[in-house]
Amino acid sequence: MSKIYDYVRHPRAEELRTGRPSKTTDFRNAKHSNPFVRFNSKFGLKITLVVGTMWTAYIFTTIALFALPSAIKQGTYFVVVWLSSSFLQLVLLPIIIVGQNIQAAAADKRAEDTFKDAEAVLKEASEIQNHLLAQDKAISDILEKIEVIMSKFPEGSK
Repeated sequence: MSKIYDYVRHPRAEELRTGRPSKTTDFRNAKHSNPFVRFNSKFGLKITLVVGTMWTAYIFTTIALFALPSAIKQGTYFVVVWLSSSFLQLVLLPIIIVGQNIQAAAADKRAEDTFKDAEAVLKEASEIQNHLLAQDKAISDILEKIEVIMSKFPEGSK
């Protein structure tokens, strides 16, 4: 008897089996042919790592607060200018970067979990495929036995 089904594995299944999920850290040391791009990437990353901390936010808050008494003496307009140009820009920049770093870490975790889920589904599908192949073999064996039994009966008694 011929095979009931020919299983063809999807190419992405092999990629999942041999690969791993992309993470934010994979793009930190990007290999680029242009040395200026590589330098700018590394330099920008270093600055971002330094500025993107709560300690930098505290330091910037302290620096901004040194200018507050002078702004208060000059009047309401200068307090608004100090608030918008000094305080908010200096303090919010590192806080926003810290938040983005946390969001990137969460996105990396979600990507890793999704990758693990895909691996699990792939493994389960592979087990289902093995089960189906075993059933196909059993059905083929049963059909062969039935054919042998049926061949022993005369044509009219079927």
